[in-house]
Amino acid sequence: MGDSMPTKPDYGVDAPNVLRNLLLFGALCLAVAVFSPPRMHLGPVSLVSRSFYWPAGFLLGEGLLFLLYVKVGKLRHRDRMLALYPWRGDEQVLDVGCGRGLLLVGAAKRLTTGHATGIDIWSNVDLGGNSVEATRHNLQLEGVAGRCTLVSEGAQKMSFADGTFDVIVSNLCLHNIYERATRDQALSEIVRVLKPSGTAILSDYKHTREYTDQLRHAGLQVERKTANWLTTFPPLTIVVASKPLL
Repeated sequence: MGDSMPTKPDYGVDAPNVLRNLLLFGALCLAVAVFSPPRMHLGPVSLVSRSFYWPAGFLLGEGLLFLLYVKVGKLRHRDRMLALYPWRGDEQVLDVGCGRGLLLVGAAKRLTTGHATGIDIWSNVDLGGNSVEATRHNLQLEGVAGRCTLVSEGAQKMSFADGTFDVIVSNLCLHNIYERATRDQALSEIVRVLKPSGTAILSDYKHTREYTDQLRHAGLQVERKTANWLTTFPPLTIVVASKPLL
């Protein structure tokens, strides 16, 4: 791993470009409001510099809420998601879009004889510092490497056999599949590899009604948990789907 690897688990910054842009443009608006002449002229348009306090406050506020989620909120949201399932300890678990292992580690710590598998394509656009090496390092630091397997593959075409997993979890993954048809295919794969009587727990900030509709259409019993505006940014809705016995 080398000396540069962190000595504490690091689960990265979600959507780092979004966070950077919120803080950067918020700071620019604040600078305009503070340091510009009271009235500015851009061609035929006249602007009052103090009016830039509004976008500055909004953008910086959003950025700080995002940072709070990255540092604290996503750990609490992970625990909220995993608490929705009554763990026995012998489950086979799949984390779809595991990133640097936040949910994967949480699930693995609830296992005794079970095993947790994480799949990802490890994009740095969706999660800062995302890589299979960083995920492996977190698993080792958390003491769960022996109960986890990492697989490099996308959600829309999984290599697992039908009915492999008792529990499937996913957070902020499926919305990154931009085409509706491909997202539908990923959801169909989740249904396929979930065991009868198994549970899927999916969390996202958009498309959750779409996920709900497709999972119900596939025959699963689905419940939506409302977003927690205090611990997640953007607010994340949880979809809990149970697959009936054959």
